[in-house]
Amino acid sequence: MELMIVIIILGLLAAMVLPNLVGKGEQAKQKLVCVQMESIANALSMFKMDNGTYPTTEEGLKALVENPDAEKYPGYQKGYLDKLPVDSWKQPYIYILDEASGFDIISLGADRKEGGEDENRDIRRSTCSK
Repeated sequence: MELMIVIIILGLLAAMVLPNLVGKGEQAKQKLVCVQMESIANALSMFKMDNGTYPTTEEGLKALVENPDAEKYPGYQKGYLDKLPVDSWKQPYIYILDEASGFDIISLGADRKEGGEDENRDIRRSTCSK
């Protein structure tokens, strides 16, 4: 009888605590993506300071790891990034340069596809802090 009461109490505790924990892992991954995007943005800013411009969309974030064109970027410094960054779902970030408004960095989220909602939503650096 006492064992049955202990099992019921543990069941009630689990029923109260578990709903609060579900989904926290995905929220943590999304927040980590925003932190990584800021780190990438800082590397892009250093690249621009050294070379006068951001890498093109075609050159992408790979330009932060190795110089895409020694003639175009004579001020290139080794060490913007050690390796190409990947998001929390092990997918490469998408980098888009818009000459008018600057750049954006995008993660496709948990579903690894464009669009989506909740944990599957795309995460953009431009909306991370909002």
